[in-house]
Amino acid sequence: MNKTSAPVRESVIRATSGWQSVNLPELWQYRDLLRFLVIRGFKAKYAQSILGVGWAVIQPLAQTMVFTVIFGNLAQLGSDGVPYILFSFTAMVPWNYFSGTLTGSSASLVQQKAMLSKVYFPRLMLPLAAVFTGFVDFSVGMLVLLGLLLWYGFMPGATLVVFPLLLLILIFTALGSGMILSAMALQYRDVNYALPFLVQILLYAVPVVYSVDLIPTEWLYVYALNPMVGVIEGMRAVFLQTKAVPWTLICIGGGTSFLLFVFGGFYFRRMERRFADIA
Repeated sequence: MNKTSAPVRESVIRATSGWQSVNLPELWQYRDLLRFLVIRGFKAKYAQSILGVGWAVIQPLAQTMVFTVIFGNLAQLGSDGVPYILFSFTAMVPWNYFSGTLTGSSASLVQQKAMLSKVYFPRLMLPLAAVFTGFVDFSVGMLVLLGLLLWYGFMPGATLVVFPLLLLILIFTALGSGMILSAMALQYRDVNYALPFLVQILLYAVPVVYSVDLIPTEWLYVYALNPMVGVIEGMRAVFLQTKAVPWTLICIGGGTSFLLFVFGGFYFRRMERRFADIA
């Protein structure tokens, strides 16, 4: 008796061409791979480390103490009427997430170049994994920030509802920049050499150690095109409540972050078909 054989399913993988949008259904299909990459990235980051995730506390606190001594005590920069350590640390939490994610995502393709020519998977998973891996350090930093707020007698109010919007802008900015730089770094290795230096410069291009009040009014809207300006000033308004929520800065920065995210996605997909050849 002949048995009817099951139909054979074939999958044909074709290289993309031109400007393509991010394939969200495909990313969802490979969500288990994303989870694996995030877990592996977290373990690799703190492997053979005595303090482990404690470095997520030590690093921003040490930077904040240095900034407090130099800019708060010696330079006497204003801190919007709150202790300078709170003023600075509230900005360091989102900034460390952005800078760490930017560095990790930009190097993600180069570090995993062996995978690019051996197996098919959505290449966007690599910079995306760096974004989610950084959430661990960000969450630890937020817990420390809440502890400092309680210690100094500050309590977030109703403006806390703005925080998810700030987090979304932060993620869009980090991922959009990461997609662009990761695609460039695979072809031009100079990107990975220049990025640490660039991140150090960018630290002083956002109001981490100083107040946005120091920026001349006529340049404020141009300054706000940097999405991290709205995120940092929004964080201070939400958690320190020394000023009203800077909706103008947030909206301008949010628009920039969205455009950066969209362009980053299209640029990454355009370059994706060449990754295996240049890896």
